[in-house]
Formats: sequence, structure tokens, C-alpha cells
Amino acid sequence: MAPGAALAVRRRPTAPAGAAVLVLHGGREHSRTTSRAWHPAALRMRPVLRAAVASTDRRDVLFGEVRYRFQGWNATADPVDDAARALDELRRLAGEVPVILVGHSMGGRAALRAAADPAVHGVLALAPWCPPGEPVDHLAGTRIVVLHGDRDRVTDPGASAEYVRRARQADAQAGLVLVRGGDHAMLRRGADWHRATTAVVAQLLRARSAPGSLEGLAGRACAAENPLPW
Repeated sequence: MAPGAALAVRRRPTAPAGAAVLVLHGGREHSRTTSRAWHPAALRMRPVLRAAVASTDRRDVLFGEVRYRFQGWNATADPVDDAARALDELRRLAGEVPVILVGHSMGGRAALRAAADPAVHGVLALAPWCPPGEPVDHLAGTRIVVLHGDRDRVTDPGASAEYVRRARQADAQAGLVLVRGGDHAMLRRGADWHRATTAVVAQLLRARSAPGSLEGLAGRACAAENPLPW
């Protein structure tokens, strides 16, 4: 990883890249403290990244992390800018490939915003921070799966449900999986969070361009009228 780069490649494909999965970790609402790879929020995404890697035996998928300049969202949505830089770096490295973003908490919010980039075909948002009025018009045609614990006391599962409802109105294929007993740090039922990540990333990678082509947990969530208990 070059100094100042926003994309940290964690697994290079052994064939020419045909897709990419990038993870985005959490952070704080306000902080200009430099973000480091050894901070707890970044370390928490390592098993999530391993779960994403386990989602496919394809030899052409690149896996990486978005590295932030700062720990905070701040007034200028800094992690969204970092995600955009990472996507540009990915294009220079691998060309135009479909991208799946996997973000937790603040990283979930950043991933959902970064879906404005046409390379982003799907987003898995884990316990995302979805404040009222978060934009959704850019999500048309994008596949969105949200996993949120019903015991989360940091971000609001009800806000995720409202975000999914609005995303559907904006013509996104979106669904919410409500993890029973799940907390914000994804430690309660941690193995189940990771299994769900593996399954949903696999389903997003396999999905064809046709509406309704999502399978499994992702497909059931997007087809359900209400949050899908799990």
C-alpha cells in the first residue's frame, strides 16, 4: 500500500480481476485524529473480510479495505471521499469491474453513499449509521442488504428499516435482516454475523443484472415486505 493510498489490497486475484469486494470500517461522528490500521474499528473488520473472502472460489475477485484519513465522519463526509479515492485507485489497478462494498457502522453509511459510483453493484451494510434524511436517490438499480442487530444501542435498527423503505421507493433492490440478539459490535452471535456476510457477499457476486435474481438470504430479505428476522 503506497503512502496516502485509500485502497489496501488484501487479496490479489490470480486471474485478471473480474470483480472486487471492499470493506469499510466504523469510526466516530467527529474526529480529525488520523485513522490507523490497528485501531479497534479497523481490526474488527478483519474477520468480516475473511468471511467475505470465504464467499467465493472465483480466482478473479480482488479483496481490499478502504483506508480513511481520519477517524471521524466530520462535516465533510470524509469517509465517503476516501471510498471514492479507493474506487478510483481500484480502476487504475484493475480496470472497470463490478464492486461490492461491505461497511460497518460509519463505514456502512459511507458504503451506501459511495454506491453513487456506477462501479458499485451491491452494498452489504452491517449495523449502519443511517440518520434521518440520508440520500437515497443515487441507489436506483443497486442491490442493498442491511444486517442490523435488534439489541444495537449505538445505531438504530429502526432507522435502518426506514432507510431500506426509502431506498426501495428510489428503485433500489433493498432488504433488511434483523439479527435477533445482535449488538452493534457484532460480537453477540458473532459467528452468525460472519456466516451471513459470507452468504450475502456470495449472493451479491452471483446476482445477474436482471431484477429479482438475488438468491438465498439476500433474496429473501429484498423480497420481504418487513424486516426479515434471523
